[in-house]
Amino acid sequence: MYSLFFKRVLDFLFSLIGLLVFSPVFVIVYILLSIANQGKPFFFQKRPGKNERFFSIIKFKTMNDKKDSEGNLLPDKDRLTKIGVFVRKTSLDEIPQLINVLKGDMSLIGPRPLLPEYLELYNMEQKKRHNVKPGITGWAQINGRNDVSWKKKFELDVWYVNNLSFMLDLTIFFKTFVKVLKSEGVNKTGSVTTEYFNGNN
Repeated sequence: MYSLFFKRVLDFLFSLIGLLVFSPVFVIVYILLSIANQGKPFFFQKRPGKNERFFSIIKFKTMNDKKDSEGNLLPDKDRLTKIGVFVRKTSLDEIPQLINVLKGDMSLIGPRPLLPEYLELYNMEQKKRHNVKPGITGWAQINGRNDVSWKKKFELDVWYVNNLSFMLDLTIFFKTFVKVLKSEGVNKTGSVTTEYFNGNN
């Protein structure tokens, strides 16, 4: 009953409350990133959701679009803006995803929505992560976030799918705040972005 009905009700209510509570922060970050990114404060990208159906995820844009002399984007570390570093470290870049939750594309709690090209690389067990809606935070995020291997991350995602409950979601919800406050596992040491999944790691 929880996963079929009450989870969606709670998602809608808490995402709406979250947007209202964080609206002052939302506006400030929007303005600062608009300045830093030449009027482009948001990042949009297609991601697979429940049952591998695609939706457009929205996040605050932490990297600019600067290119080299040949027209190629500069490395991520060279495009990460100063305000972007702060926004990413404090996880403020995730706030716009509350809009995705309101729309029903995502849940507050669930496996993180990953890149479309990963779909063909999953084994049958790993594909189970798409049996539920993706989330802003999840079981993998409070158990290592970006500091664990892809294999371990997928194991945690599937474990969550198999054990989904109100108490588990409540645990993840509160532990996420602790992780964010400590800025744990935002990126692997020395990396700006998460290591690319190639099907073997």
